[in-house]
Amino acid sequence: AVVSTQSTGAFNWAYTDNGCRIALTGGHLSEVNANDDNTHGLGNNYACNPLTNTPNGADWPHDISNIQDCPLQSCREVRLQGTDHGPGPHLKSGPVYGNY
Repeated sequence: AVVSTQSTGAFNWAYTDNGCRIALTGGHLSEVNANDDNTHGLGNNYACNPLTNTPNGADWPHDISNIQDCPLQSCREVRLQGTDHGPGPHLKSGPVYGNY
């Protein structure tokens, strides 16, 4: 199975200055005007123009993020899979749960 939740896919999810290429609807999907850095999935970038894929810096891109409720204002550990991510201080490397 590709996913183990009762979810469907959301593709190219863009909200404020953030974007996620593939997210699951069973996770948190941020509203279009919410700057909460809280949609997690595959191909994530915070601090970017998600409509043009233009980064506003190199701190926040990350390839694989676990489904989590971790809003910007209170989250200090965004749990990721692997080490392929920018140096943002809240991005925390973790084990990889599959082959992507």
